[in-house]
Amino acid sequence: MNAFRLDGKKAVITGGGSGLGMAIAKTYTEAGADVVIIGRNEEKLIAAQKEIGGNCTYKAFDVTKLQEIPALVEEIGAVDILVNCAGIHLKKWALEVTDEEFAKVLDVHVMSVFALCREFGKLMAERGSGSIVLISSMTAIMGMKQVVAYTVAKSAILGLQRSLVADLSTSGIRVNTIAPGWIDTPMLHKAIDNDAPRKAKILDRIPTRTFGDPEDIGYAALYLVSPAGKYVNGVFLPVDAGAAEAF
Repeated sequence: MNAFRLDGKKAVITGGGSGLGMAIAKTYTEAGADVVIIGRNEEKLIAAQKEIGGNCTYKAFDVTKLQEIPALVEEIGAVDILVNCAGIHLKKWALEVTDEEFAKVLDVHVMSVFALCREFGKLMAERGSGSIVLISSMTAIMGMKQVVAYTVAKSAILGLQRSLVADLSTSGIRVNTIAPGWIDTPMLHKAIDNDAPRKAKILDRIPTRTFGDPEDIGYAALYLVSPAGKYVNGVFLPVDAGAAEAF
């Protein structure tokens, strides 16, 4: 199983203080990587660091502060792996979403992701190797109610991946995207806990009639950045128990 080991590798994971980001961080540390988790809430990061264990450190940082990202990257230094997992959710009918709300979602899910890929990508290119994982969503495949800003942002990730693959592959940098299905995370519960009809409709779309575990995304993210996935580049990988096929 050495093909799935990350010994000697350094990874940065945004949104690593909870949910999918924390699950990915835990998977990477278990595989031997040194991991830096990034998030806005320091208390949450401290708790996550303790739970993740292994060689995990944290950095409290707001990824929407785009002008400060170059300094952040300089502080952390070169990494082998970048996972862009920071995210926010906005549940609102399209006709009620303000320009400010729309822009805030794009800032987190698109603007910050590009800036981080650009700055860490420069250091990866200098070394001639690196792996970037982007996180999209099932909303990039199927239309869903009350998530217009999130849908636009996660659809933009596909365009970003295509361009990064075209621009960075000759520098030894691979870029892949995971599209999580409905995974049992705080973000999912925020969307469905007070909306029983929506929960039932979602479960009806999933062939297995079950939500996924955060570790399901962690293991997919491990494969993509490990030696086992060294020839995988430009992939859009749904991890959704077949929901996209059954839609």
